[in-house]
Amino acid sequence: MNLAKHDANTEMELNMTSMIDVVFLLIIFFMIITDLSQQDLEDLQLPKAHAAVEDKPDPNEKRPIVNIRHNGEIIVRRDMLFDPERDGASADPLKKLKQLLALVALNSPKAADGYPDDPLMIRGDISVPFKYVQKVMEACSLPGIQIWKVQLGASIPEEN
Repeated sequence: MNLAKHDANTEMELNMTSMIDVVFLLIIFFMIITDLSQQDLEDLQLPKAHAAVEDKPDPNEKRPIVNIRHNGEIIVRRDMLFDPERDGASADPLKKLKQLLALVALNSPKAADGYPDDPLMIRGDISVPFKYVQKVMEACSLPGIQIWKVQLGASIPEEN
């Protein structure tokens, strides 16, 4: 029986390459996941709210968020559904938005009165003309959509 004896004076080297690779992969993974959690939010300067409740949506629910930029562009999940310069002269300029809202209303659980029960978040830039926010709200009231729960995004002023 050949048993090797361990010599305490012998130095052993650990190869840390695979450990470093795993750490870098974990860092990249968490950076990507963190970015994806904010994919519905456009970089907007929101109006300040004097009285507001902090938005704490349920992470398990997919609440649709409509972003309206300062120039009137309507964006949902990084997809531009309306551009005033491109779509302003077309017969139905909000066609893509209406299709999306109809799909949201169709997939939303219904309240007792038969209307969609999930809210729609509208985030408008502080300098956007209200007519673009109004267009989104009017589209919510159309037959086949009828989303009656609308939330408006605002920011809370910083404390000095």
